[in-house]
Amino acid sequence: MAAADWSRYWRSANEPLEAMHARFTGHVYHRHSHDTYSFGVTEWGAQSFTCRHAAHTSGAGMVMAFNLDDPHDGHATTDRGFGYRMIHIGPGLVTEVLSDITGRPAGRPLFARPVLQDPGLARALYRLHVALTGQASPLECGERLTAAVAAAARFAVRCPPGLAETGPGPGGYEIDRTAGLVRDFLDAHYAAPVTGAELAAAAGRSRYAAYRAFRAAWGLAPSEYQRLLRLRAARQCLAGGMPPAEAATAAGFADQAHLTRWFRRCYGITPAEFRRAASPDHS
Repeated sequence: MAAADWSRYWRSANEPLEAMHARFTGHVYHRHSHDTYSFGVTEWGAQSFTCRHAAHTSGAGMVMAFNLDDPHDGHATTDRGFGYRMIHIGPGLVTEVLSDITGRPAGRPLFARPVLQDPGLARALYRLHVALTGQASPLECGERLTAAVAAAARFAVRCPPGLAETGPGPGGYEIDRTAGLVRDFLDAHYAAPVTGAELAAAAGRSRYAAYRAFRAAWGLAPSEYQRLLRLRAARQCLAGGMPPAEAATAAGFADQAHLTRWFRRCYGITPAEFRRAASPDHS
């Protein structure tokens, strides 16, 4: 990171809800994804990234909307850098809010565009971020969460119920069977030193066919996805209070330095900063 870069992180101690406020000039995000919906508001400057096989730029006042498992990277568009606020909301919490709003079971929304330009949505997300990271009451935070999810849902292509049980790929689309078998194997063995031969055997295809199918479906190489699973496992360990060194070992990293390097590349903060970020629940 450049000397002028900074980031602040907040996470609920009891709900799948996290928020980040950052300014970056030199930091470059490695390609990664989240197991949450992620909404970001660019406050100033501009950030560029690739997502869904295309290049995008989010300038001041624009909103980024990432579906679950949407691989993306990111960097400052110019030397001036950018400042932004990001909110990560668990899929169960999103569908719970949408069900409450509509009065009937709601499925997971699907956002077709990763960059949206709508002042009302940007304002709703900004107000939610300020409430979560500030001194707002639980009641106010809940109200602003409902308002932000409702504003975001206006841009969803569809909200089919039951999507969570279908095992979809990034963005909710059905995936190739070979890619699904590879993912199932990696999900079950993320901490192990998996080989290409093992993936091929699990998929019943050649190594190249297994790699190609997985890359096409998930936007990541199998090795990148395995590292992402390890990062998610480490986050769970850290959220539970485990020291970074122990979390690194439990998640399958070589050591704490290895975990820290990839944690910063993908999340913009260190494991220690994430562990310290817990806050009393605002819901």
